[in-house]
Order: sequence, then C-alpha cells, then structure tokens
Amino acid sequence: MNESRKSAEEFLQLINSSKRGKLKIYIGMSAGVGKTYRMLQEAHVLLQNGIDVKIGYVETHNRKETHDLLDGLPIIPRRKLFYKGKELDELDVPAIIVLRPEIVIIDELAHTNIKGSKNKKRWQDVFEILDAGINVISAVNIQHLESLNDEVKTVTGIEVTERIPDTVLASADEVVNIDLTADELVTRLKEGKIYDQSKIPSALNNFFKNENILQLRELALKEVASQVTRKVETEIITGKTLRKEKFLACISSNETTAKNVIRKTARLASYYNSQWFLLYVQVPRESADRIALNKQRHLINNFKLATELGAEIIKIQNKNIAMTIMEQCEERKITTVCIGKPHLDIWRIILATDTFNSLLKRLSKQNVDLVILS
Repeated sequence: MNESRKSAEEFLQLINSSKRGKLKIYIGMSAGVGKTYRMLQEAHVLLQNGIDVKIGYVETHNRKETHDLLDGLPIIPRRKLFYKGKELDELDVPAIIVLRPEIVIIDELAHTNIKGSKNKKRWQDVFEILDAGINVISAVNIQHLESLNDEVKTVTGIEVTERIPDTVLASADEVVNIDLTADELVTRLKEGKIYDQSKIPSALNNFFKNENILQLRELALKEVASQVTRKVETEIITGKTLRKEKFLACISSNETTAKNVIRKTARLASYYNSQWFLLYVQVPRESADRIALNKQRHLINNFKLATELGAEIIKIQNKNIAMTIMEQCEERKITTVCIGKPHLDIWRIILATDTFNSLLKRLSKQNVDLVILS
C-alpha cells in the first residue's frame, strides 16, 4: 500500500489548482495487469486521509482480490437502463454531479454507452464530470488508443472496436503505467485471476501469446514515456529554445492508406508533443461535382478521425499538389511532411509532375524532413 499512498498524495497535489477537475489515468498493456486493483487501493488511501472519494463505476470481472477491495468504499448506484428487453447498468453522471464527491473512480474509459445515453462514450461522461469541477481517476488499456488501432490489429489479429481519441490521454494531468512482465501476466491468467477457467486455453493461444504481450507492453511503456516528456516540456522551463516540431500529413481520397497516414502522424505528433496538420489537396478530377460519393464519405470520415486525434484540417483546391505542400510548409513552419507509400495516388501525382525535384530541394533547403509511412 506504500506505493498507492505515495501515488495518492501526488495526485492530491494536482487538485484545487483550477476549477476544472483533474484527471488521472491508469494505463496497462492488457486486461489483468491490475489497473482496477490499484485504483481501489488508492481510493482506500484517499478515504483514510479524509478525502471524499466515491466509486462511480468499477468493473471487477469477478476477480476476488479486486472485488474484496470494494468493501468500505462508498459506491454511487449505477443508472438502470432497458435495452432490447434487458436491464443494463451504466454510469450515473447526473447523480455524480449532484453528489459532487471530491474524487470519483470511473473504470473502463473506452466503454461505449448503451443507446439512449446522453453521451456515446464513457470518456465523454468523464469530461462532463471534469467540467463540473470533480476530479476523476480512470483506467484504460493501451489497445484502446485510437492511433494504435492498426498496430494492435497487426500484433494481435484483433480489431479493437472500443477506442478513445489520443487527445483524451493527452489531456490527463497524470498517467500511470501498471506494468507486469509477460511471465507474470501469463501466471496470473493461468491462476484464474483474469478470466474464468473455461476461457484460459483460448486466451493463451490468442491475445495472451508471449510475443503479443511483449509488443503491447512496449507500446504502453512508449506511451507513458511520451506523456512524461510532454510534462517536462510544458512544466519545466529551460534556458534553451529548441526547434518545435510541426507535422503535415498529406492524404488523398484513398481511404485505407489515408487512415494509416493519419494514425501514424498522430503517433509522431504525440511522441514529440507537437502540433500537426492534415492536408488534402482537391484536384479538379475530385471536385465536389465529380468525386464518387463513397470517396467523399471516406474523406469526411478521415477528416473526423484526424480531428479527434488533434489535427487541424487543411482542404485546398489546386491542381498542383507538390506546390501546395511547399506553400503550406512555408506558411505553417512545418518541420516534417508525412506521406503514404509510393502506391498512394497523391504520391503518383507528385512523381508525375516536374515540380517533384523542386519539392525535395525546397524541403531540404527549409530543413523539412520527408517521411514515407509504410
């Protein structure tokens, strides 16, 4: 409990510095690493120190050690909803705001709310509670981060449907990684501390393969390291002025490749704690009256995705893509241009123009990096 006590004391120091509530997020590489357990430990420490802390929503998954920690903690009853003939539980946001605890514990940040709820996602519920001046401690797994969707699918073979925008994690005042070795996590799984015995063989042969765990662990460690870097850059004053990175992601109407460019650029911007832009150059053949409806729909979805990941959208009508990229680099002081693999339509167009060499020379002269994303 000493580690939890120290963690609780550090979080208390963040409170009362502004009207908006403070957000602390426990992050882990997978289910079963102990995020909920640690949140409940911290709740006990806070309660012992006279802090008004309440449980808004905690999912113990019938894990005895975790469930036992609920004893003695004040719990705000969940809201009951009927959906497709079944009674289901949800976080009761209005009740939390009325009761106004100093700190509320809310598990499973990436959860999708039942249809009919005010907010579609639980992270939106959390933001509403923060805006009411209530501090929140929450938890999420690394695979639920939007910009990592493709990487997680490559590693695990599983499409994670419940995701949170990277901006949610970036907005947290404190991010704590709950780390275990692969062997420790597999041991917990085999001991029945994560799933029922009937689910263990399947879990060991799929998500909880050793190589999967190691790669997810690396992603979690990198993410928390980038959060620490962000805090250092924003909170520690240095006497040196460093070049501030700015990324420009260039996409075409190719849906799949565009999503890849968006997510990978968002990751780069997150690591560098940098501003980034999404550029789409509308060439004449893709004007509003000529572009196919499905391509138009994909573009709108990609603009929405980029916005959720923190990008500023730039849409320009011009037949010369390369020249437009150069102009945007100069205007916005871009340091890195990100573009898709050579099969991208945008890349073929650039290669086909006489200005490609000019683009490379101008980018080099301006000390702008060109990154081709696989």
